[in-house]
Amino acid sequence: MNTIFRKSMLSVAGLAFAGGVFAGPIAAHANPVDGKPVAVAVQSAAPKPQGDQSHITLNDEQTANVKAIIAATKKAGLPERAAVISIATSLQESKLENLGHLGDKNDHDSLGLFQQRPTSGWGTPEQITDPAYSTTAFLKGLKQVDGWQDMALTDAAQTVQVSAYPDAYAQWEQQATDLVGQYWNS
Repeated sequence: MNTIFRKSMLSVAGLAFAGGVFAGPIAAHANPVDGKPVAVAVQSAAPKPQGDQSHITLNDEQTANVKAIIAATKKAGLPERAAVISIATSLQESKLENLGHLGDKNDHDSLGLFQQRPTSGWGTPEQITDPAYSTTAFLKGLKQVDGWQDMALTDAAQTVQVSAYPDAYAQWEQQATDLVGQYWNS
């Protein structure tokens, strides 16, 4: 487990315990208002994007690819967070463009929305350049990552992708979150 994450969780647990130790006796002697129990609302905030955020304007093809990623995520029965991770990953890997062979500019034999490689077992070139297939392949890898739902986006994406630039995914989290918010229910 990440040392910073572990320390943060221990700190939160310690504060929660201390709050209960000190507030518990006080609350036990408090007078309820009108004899009605008091409800306390606890909201879990969505994770805040890490670091500086990037943004690009999408064309029709890129928007269609966003919708394909969302459709594949829904078909896999996964939550919106999986779509956010997938879209942010694709933004980093291909700017949501379904890349074919790029000649000398190609990163090995990487193809498609996620720069997946046939020689690494992601599928055939035809499969990898199918947005639904490539997203499903990415999501299959994501589901194998223990705790991906609670990980920082860049850590979850990197665990699946094994990129030479592991922190680069984080810069797309806000745009990916916005895109999922815009298209998830449409």
